Amino acid sequence: MQTASRAHADSRHGLFLILFSAMLWGTVGITTKALYGLADTTPLSIGFFRLALAVPVLVAACRLATGPAMFRVARRDLGTMIVVGAMTALYQVCYFAAIRQIGVAAATLVTLCTAPVIVALLSAILTGERPSGRVLLSLACALAGTALLVGLRPLAGEGGNIPLGIAQALGSAFSYASVTVASRTLAGRYHPLQPVAIGFAAGALFLLPTALADGLVLTYPAAGWVLLLYLGVVPTALAYALFLAGMRTTTATAASICTLLEPLVSTVLAWLIFGERLGPLGAVGAVLLFGAIGLLARPVRRRQSSAA
Repeated sequence: MQTASRAHADSRHGLFLILFSAMLWGTVGITTKALYGLADTTPLSIGFFRLALAVPVLVAACRLATGPAMFRVARRDLGTMIVVGAMTALYQVCYFAAIRQIGVAAATLVTLCTAPVIVALLSAILTGERPSGRVLLSLACALAGTALLVGLRPLAGEGGNIPLGIAQALGSAFSYASVTVASRTLAGRYHPLQPVAIGFAAGALFLLPTALADGLVLTYPAAGWVLLLYLGVVPTALAYALFLAGMRTTTATAASICTLLEPLVSTVLAWLIFGERLGPLGAVGAVLLFGAIGLLARPVRRRQSSAA
């Protein structure tokens, strides 16, 4: 009984770490919007600097935390870490490309709402994680809440290539789901900083050619560089390290549902800072998201056997 209680406490602690990561990720939107107001930059330039500026911080912190063990990585796991970095880069490229075709709201809706479903399918196939009825109910609430929060706007009004934009958003969701599942396989064997440091270094290298081809922007005012540094250190280096630490005691499906807190935080901050209103449907969506997270954090009540 004590072991079960300890396991549940560890699981809740992991959920809280992932929720905090999602809250930090929720600040990316307003930071990026502020950057667009300060400099004539591009999404790929911001995405590249977000990873590139995180790498030195992660490597230094990992070295301090693990010492020489930082470089002791099994060859198979090294490949998984590189895949995490590549998929992180691909996630950003596909997401930014989808925004150009179908707009921010539709791209966010398709990416965030389909990612948990893909995670659940990949986890069941690759790792044998079978979602319980409570997790499935939480998933349904989270998907509905995200849809209401982001807003179901007509895709045709964006003026882009709709099928291409949807395909790019689905590619972004698949990449994001792959990162979640791969991180789950690494979480118990390494310090949380190790996979993130190695993976993000690989991701920055993968993203650099695309950013250069798109026209890498290097000129920013001082405030712009401060915002880029914030993006690299707080919602990237710190958030992903906390996320991987939380994955040690949390299933991939539950983790992907918790990350849906990100659009809620982003929407609330946009309302507070830029005056963007949530609306009645958005409020309902927020309630559904909190309900989904509450279902995951709620203790599981087990029937005690009456047998001697």
